[in-house]
Amino acid sequence: MNMRLRMGMVALVAGLMASTAPAFADFWSDAGAKFKGVTLHGVTESTPPSNYIKDVLAPEFEEKTGIKVEIETTSWDQMYDKAIKDMEAKTGIYDMIYIEQDIVYAYLARNFLVDVTQSLKDDPSLKAPGFDESHFTTFANYFRGENGDLFGVPMEAFIKIYLYRKDLFEDPKIQEAFKAKTGKDLAPAKTHEDYTQIAEFFTEYGKENGLDLWGTTAQAHTGHPASWYEYVESVAPTFGVYNWGINAEKNYAATVENGGSMNSDEAKAALKYWLHLRDIAPPESAASTWTEVASTFAAGRAAQGLVYGENAAWIASDAEKSKVVDKVGVALPPVSDGVMADAESGKGYIGYYDGGAFGLPVTSKNRDAALLFLQYIGQDSVQSGWAVAAPRITNTATYDDPAVKEMDARLGGYYTMLKDEGKLFAGAPPFPFHAQVREVCASIFYKILTGQIGPDEGLDQMAQATEKELTNLGYRK
Repeated sequence: MNMRLRMGMVALVAGLMASTAPAFADFWSDAGAKFKGVTLHGVTESTPPSNYIKDVLAPEFEEKTGIKVEIETTSWDQMYDKAIKDMEAKTGIYDMIYIEQDIVYAYLARNFLVDVTQSLKDDPSLKAPGFDESHFTTFANYFRGENGDLFGVPMEAFIKIYLYRKDLFEDPKIQEAFKAKTGKDLAPAKTHEDYTQIAEFFTEYGKENGLDLWGTTAQAHTGHPASWYEYVESVAPTFGVYNWGINAEKNYAATVENGGSMNSDEAKAALKYWLHLRDIAPPESAASTWTEVASTFAAGRAAQGLVYGENAAWIASDAEKSKVVDKVGVALPPVSDGVMADAESGKGYIGYYDGGAFGLPVTSKNRDAALLFLQYIGQDSVQSGWAVAAPRITNTATYDDPAVKEMDARLGGYYTMLKDEGKLFAGAPPFPFHAQVREVCASIFYKILTGQIGPDEGLDQMAQATEKELTNLGYRK
């Protein structure tokens, strides 16, 4: 190609870019100009996805729009307490709040949230060119109202997965020892019996060899709802106990007598299974929430465990925080007979599909500016780095990003599992009484964990207390 022709083509391309790109690129600066001096305030839990918003996306947004964003990251319980009190008192402290999938139904019932879809229709000038609701995965449906409108922009979505130590499971000497002891080949467990056998083997192996190694993790804090959540959302479903054992079709029954399954034989078997695993897990398990479980696995103290997917990337790749970099495998949780068939048919599920969104409280004093920020974090263009830093995927296009594919390989196919088998998992049931039932049950659950009451008796009490609470709330007629 001669020089004159090549220069002409360069000029043509430059001209086309100049005539089309600025309209898109300048949207943020143009839209932000009218909000000069505005500072947005948000509150969320201190997790890898939320920290990415605070450390990366908020500064980017401020640079592009001139709108300052202050994101407060705090503990799970403080996050809820601050957000709910602000909305109840109508003080308007927060312009964005984190909405976990399991609490959104209670927020919608109390009309706490701005309808994002309708707001952007009402004022098209606020609509960002790069924001499109149709680009979200189906997880976004958890944050839609009865009218189908979006009331929260998804910012994280991940499954709670079975992580295992590839270096241990693939060690020939360990494989030989396991075979000699159990008569089985060492591989990620498919059943609860297999998982228990593997956990017992590695806990004993750690003791015999003077290692800080145990056979499993356990999210078993004796005074934090994280333990109850692990049981009802991650363990009980694998035994066929769905929706916490509450049967909405039977007048929200919880007891077996009335048509529920909270105190069923399956539920009692699930709890005893989990309590045994807790007893052979690292000693910190009795004080572990979701955060500490991830730290335990990253420290190399467990051969396998159920870990929230949002932690998978740093556990597998961050040598400054993890001792098991590139030694992590992923698998589906072990299940009882019939549970996988239930999940495939949509009747049940095999574990927890967790996640959350950023919502706009109706009490916000800066609604329009906050709408811009929510759209900013919902664009396809910001998802790749976010997904690699904290394994969460909310936009379908993210799966095909080269950086995400590279991390998928390091994580043993976690993103592929999320894409192809995420349908086997489910979020919390759509109960507007979520928090009330949790508090009623958790107080009894802690007594089970501390040995004040037995597991069978405790589940009977939980089921009865749940029905009483739902009667008081008017759900049981």
